Amino acid sequence: MLRFCCLGSGSEGNALVVEAHDGLTVTRILIDNGFGPRELARRLTRAELTIADLDAVVITHEHSDHIGGVRALVRKRRIAVFASAGTTRAAEIGDDADLRCLRSGESVAIGGVTVMPYVVPHDAAEPLQFVFSDGNRRLGLLTDIGAPNHDVARMLDGLDALILECNHDAELLASGAYPPFLKARIAGDRGHLSNAQAAALLGQIDRSRLGFIAAAHLSQRNNRPELARRAIAASLGCDAGDIEVAAQDEGFAWRTA
Repeated sequence: MLRFCCLGSGSEGNALVVEAHDGLTVTRILIDNGFGPRELARRLTRAELTIADLDAVVITHEHSDHIGGVRALVRKRRIAVFASAGTTRAAEIGDDADLRCLRSGESVAIGGVTVMPYVVPHDAAEPLQFVFSDGNRRLGLLTDIGAPNHDVARMLDGLDALILECNHDAELLASGAYPPFLKARIAGDRGHLSNAQAAALLGQIDRSRLGFIAAAHLSQRNNRPELARRAIAASLGCDAGDIEVAAQDEGFAWRTA
């Protein structure tokens, strides 16, 4: 069984737990950690976990909302950290950490979870996103991406579950208070995905198995949950209430792929 829960998603911190259970053994992977030790512990407790339950940490990229708490975590507990070579260098996690290199297109088995990294356009050193599988079900993660391309879309074909960035509403971003350079960065080809871009991407992929989708990494200033839900629902032809939103404070509780 493959299940997952979001500990929080947004510019103030990101973390996701992916768990595979084959009836005998359990593997739990933390994807990113933008939270300090106490906050991470609090959020794990909410998911009925502790850091002792984690088998590995997988990092998407080196921005602080994704790796701000990783150094403290690996100091507290010896745990393998998986990231691209570029992310490892940029994150400066520490020479004494148990670092493992990920390469786009090369799958890695972490216990009962197979992790398939794929490269995305984003303003980071060597950013990756992932598809996770227990051999039967597949969960896709796609956040922190500027402009999707054909290769990214193909990675999302045939998923059972998807966590998809809906960072901003284009009109709210354009009319908001951010300075022009920041607006250009967010909306650029190496920035973040808008609601409309996320919806368009969904229209390009094979959704025949897709039973769960969550809108993630929403900007608190440049988006609204109802706008993200509406855009995704229109693309899928479903009710907006069927779309999960990964919130900054609450994330979302355990879901099964």
